[in-house]
Amino acid sequence: MQLQNHDAAVDLERVFGTFHQVFSPRRVAHVNDQVVKLARVRGEFVWHSHQHTDELFLVQSGELEVRYRDRTVRLGPGQLHVVPRGVEHMTYAAEECRILLVERAGTVNTGEVDGGSLTAETEPFVTG
Repeated sequence: MQLQNHDAAVDLERVFGTFHQVFSPRRVAHVNDQVVKLARVRGEFVWHSHQHTDELFLVQSGELEVRYRDRTVRLGPGQLHVVPRGVEHMTYAAEECRILLVERAGTVNTGEVDGGSLTAETEPFVTG
């Protein structure tokens, strides 16, 4: 694990400027056993769950839908939502959306399902 510099601020706009791929999270901080990640999303993700961790979504820009089998939660800039552990969900963004995620370290973005090309094989740590 790469250590973060606790003496410096993380400039989210700068980090978002370092990558443009969708569904390719970048780690920006560690908090106890949690990881803070930034991601660009667009389109539909896969239905999945995380059996051992909650997942927090905070929208930086754009609009995000967090879909459950029985309802949809719509988020805009500055809004957040927590998906409880073990609950099946998927995200959808009609246009590119920039999000901040918080989840337990080691969590695979597609949970326990085979997400194919949507599964993030690596999540680089970006400082700054």
